[in-house]
Amino acid sequence: MQKYFDKAIELAKIGIKNLEGGPFGAVVVKDNKIIGYGNNKVLKEKDPTAHAEIIAIRDACKKLDTHDLTGCAIYSTSEPCPMCLSAIIWSNIKEIYFATNRKEVAKIGFRDDMIYNYLENKEKDVLKIHQIENKKCQELLESYKHELY
Repeated sequence: MQKYFDKAIELAKIGIKNLEGGPFGAVVVKDNKIIGYGNNKVLKEKDPTAHAEIIAIRDACKKLDTHDLTGCAIYSTSEPCPMCLSAIIWSNIKEIYFATNRKEVAKIGFRDDMIYNYLENKEKDVLKIHQIENKKCQELLESYKHELY
């Protein structure tokens, strides 16, 4: 387990040194082998979704030529934010190992905790959400459903 954290830490340090993004690294592991590598690249890519876990998941999927990471685990230097947690769930990874938590990253200026609070209905003024009825969007869903089933 420590070797996976060591690699994630190494990736995070490389990202910091190269001014790519925040102090985060992650690896995806399958059958005791690292198959996906990632460090935060938000600044380098000018992409707010370029978190270490997302980069590692994309790398693993590309290497395995699949969107399904069943049987994999992810090791991250920090607790995944809600976006990364969602990507982990969507990719069918069933185990997460992390070191620092959302309270600790909040102390250095990251807003993960605010998003978790929003999802728990503790923050109200973060986002305004509007659902607009649109028949063409409903038809789009129905047409896709028929294609699958």
